[in-house]
Amino acid sequence: VQLEESGGGLVQAGGSLRLSCAASGRTDGGYATGWFRQAPGKEREFVAAISWSGISTYYTDSVKGRFTCSRGNARNTVYLQMNSLKPEDTAVYYCAARFAGVSEKGNEYDYWGQGTQVTVSS
Repeated sequence: VQLEESGGGLVQAGGSLRLSCAASGRTDGGYATGWFRQAPGKEREFVAAISWSGISTYYTDSVKGRFTCSRGNARNTVYLQMNSLKPEDTAVYYCAARFAGVSEKGNEYDYWGQGTQVTVSS
């Protein structure tokens, strides 16, 4: 599975961005998708995850109520709608996939995208 993120950019605090994660290659389904982020000098952290069905979603506490993870109709694209962005959301955002259920642990994902930069100015 190859993953490609898009949609990052520079936005002012309080603004919104929508990230996309497009999968190609083995797309016969059955994989969960996670979003992670890494800020400069910090460890990678879990942001959100969605099951293959799209029914189950999980979020880290700091983004609950602001971020929404969804899966497109074709299921091979996952979105992360980010509202009410804060400067502390600044990071490189990565999507990842695993042929199993959702997980908050990055080391349980087998496939990763290259990342997209999100910068939130104050």
